[in-house]
Amino acid sequence: MEKNLNDYLDKVEKYLKPLPISERVDIVKEIKSEILELQSDGKTAEQITGRLGNPKELAKAYLGDLIAKNDSFSWNRVLAICAYYSLASLSGLIVIPVLAICSPVFIICAIATPIMGFVKLIDALLNLGIPCANYIGISGIENPVAVFIISIVMGVILYHIGRGCWKLLVYYIKGVSKAKQHLSI
Repeated sequence: MEKNLNDYLDKVEKYLKPLPISERVDIVKEIKSEILELQSDGKTAEQITGRLGNPKELAKAYLGDLIAKNDSFSWNRVLAICAYYSLASLSGLIVIPVLAICSPVFIICAIATPIMGFVKLIDALLNLGIPCANYIGISGIENPVAVFIISIVMGVILYHIGRGCWKLLVYYIKGVSKAKQHLSI
């Protein structure tokens, strides 16, 4: 393969660096395969790079597709979002970080809230004297059973807000991301 085509692949891979190695290698292999196919069809290096477009935009399209293919939460997807954010347009400067931070924070709070309510309940029922357990509560509500029930409800609400932020983030990326350039036209 020609040097400028190798340089092109290196640039694409550089923009995909935050991705796990296996996903990055798969993407680069796919692009390399298409380059080799175009070369066998008699295309010049300039024609091939012209057809593939800007390496940054191609990497951005792959990242957008990778993020948008499903909306489940995983830390690998958070890394992909960070990579996408580094390539995203100016509108992503606020939306992506806000939603990427809010989603895991709300989900963590959704887990912590019922746990804290449970600690308050157990401390009150068993008179354990857990330090700082008397600070756990809801303003104006002294009953530990009521605090526990409300903390469960709040945990469910916080979880749904976190999932909603994640889905909004994926929806935003789907909307902003250009469809992946079709390598075979």
